[in-house]
Amino acid sequence: MNAQTSYTKVASHEAHKGTFDTCLLLYSGGLDTSIMLKWIQEEYECDVIALTINIGQTADDLDSIKQKAMMLGAKEAHVVDATDEFAALCAEAVKANADYQGGYALGCPLGRVMISKIAVQVAAEFNCQVIAHGCTGKGNDQIRFEGYITTLNPELKIIAPVREWSMGRDEQIAYAEKNGIPVEQTKKSPYSYDENMWANTGEGGEIEDPGQIPPLENILKWCNTPQTAPDEQEQVVIQFENGVPTALNGSPIPLKEIIKKLNTLGGKHGVGYFHLIEDRVVGLKVRGVYENPAAHILIKAHKNLEQLVSTREENELKTVIDQKWAYLCYGAKYFEPVMDNLRAFINEQNKKVTGEVTVRLYKGNCEAVALTSPYSLFDENLATFNTSADFNQNASAGFIELWNLPQKTAWQLKRKAEIAARKTA
Repeated sequence: MNAQTSYTKVASHEAHKGTFDTCLLLYSGGLDTSIMLKWIQEEYECDVIALTINIGQTADDLDSIKQKAMMLGAKEAHVVDATDEFAALCAEAVKANADYQGGYALGCPLGRVMISKIAVQVAAEFNCQVIAHGCTGKGNDQIRFEGYITTLNPELKIIAPVREWSMGRDEQIAYAEKNGIPVEQTKKSPYSYDENMWANTGEGGEIEDPGQIPPLENILKWCNTPQTAPDEQEQVVIQFENGVPTALNGSPIPLKEIIKKLNTLGGKHGVGYFHLIEDRVVGLKVRGVYENPAAHILIKAHKNLEQLVSTREENELKTVIDQKWAYLCYGAKYFEPVMDNLRAFINEQNKKVTGEVTVRLYKGNCEAVALTSPYSLFDENLATFNTSADFNQNASAGFIELWNLPQKTAWQLKRKAEIAARKTA
């Protein structure tokens, strides 16, 4: 299979044939990366080291993926466990109430941050001059991988075979069949998935066409639909310390275990899946099906607790900060200097986001139904509708007069102008 002649390398970080002898391939074991493991060896006449990074994906048998890479001709194949480090990224996402365009908890963008950091470290360890990825020329991940890798080590070069070859999805499947490469996708089941502990993203098939209703029963991997979820509600108590989840139902456990348990629990109740229209960095509108039950539950709980312990002005500003953090994370700007400034605010704000949140799950719904915190700004003596000496109701009328003064003044001026205009008409 020859590279398509219409593709011309113009970026300084793109690798050229003959300038290197070893390539590090970010290897998932899926359709694209399995094909390119063989393709790179043939097209670039170099050795390939396969790197698979464990960030909590459950569908993958990592040992089998490693063996598959060796079977396809990799010089070496390595699996790196980064689950603890990735869980720390997920904690940052919780504190920032991560949400892009209505339900996407940014599992894929966060995963690319983690994979890029590990890839740069492994490339240095094995003296790889080039890193290859399996992203298309239309997606966001090419921007994330290439931007992050060359930010962390400007000496590294990149190969993006999917941009170079002329194969579409059907041609890739045919190429895999011809070369004896086992892949999950078939023409009858065209969906592709990107999974880590924080999210599972589905694309392809009917998902791509906004005019079609996605057959969720054929697409969802983690979640029931509300129709198939249990008829009984379930409650879970989540403990937070400084904005980070630390315990479930009173039992302290590592965050990666909290995420795992809530993915199972939320998925059972049909909580945390979304199909939404997404604006990609490259300017395209696309649709995806996103499953992030644990993320949805934790962010819902966190946001409610944060609102309890913060003033209105803090909450309003935090919403703006969170939105900017989410877009920069999505838009391949995780290492942009302004993110440090956003993190400084987010971390400071979260110092008081400590307490317990009781969440109720039922047929796709996730509700924060009870909250307690030593930093709560709720004062029962002030908020009660019963008689309270702590709230001076005598002051309310004077407050209302002053609060209403700008509105009343402006309205009266408007009325006078309207009357004058009618008189001169």
